[in-house]
Amino acid sequence: MTSHSNGQVAIIRTERGLTIAGTRITLYDLMDYLTAQYPIRFIRDLFDLSEEQINVALTYIEANRTEVEAEYQKVLQETEELRLYYEEQNRERVTRIASLPPPPGLEAAWKKLQDSKARHQGLLNK
Repeated sequence: MTSHSNGQVAIIRTERGLTIAGTRITLYDLMDYLTAQYPIRFIRDLFDLSEEQINVALTYIEANRTEVEAEYQKVLQETEELRLYYEEQNRERVTRIASLPPPPGLEAAWKKLQDSKARHQGLLNK
């Protein structure tokens, strides 16, 4: 399953999924930003894509919207399952690390960081 433009840029299926040929960038990577309505130019520059690469990817996504969207939803689900798995696996370690005292000589910086975290959490909880 490939889509060509000038015979150079293609969308290929790899073990990672639908990928822009010659890169490690999947269409699902792009979908995160497209879904969040980032400007195309920003996405292109973020991933260091050529104009042709981004155009081929967008054309492929539009032409195969149902398939790409279904695969993207599956990727999101798998990502969430992995996040929950590793969160559970590391819960004890994270708790232990969080309870450690600040490194010697960095107490003032540590306090400032903790205060900043507390303010940030306060903003999130409003």
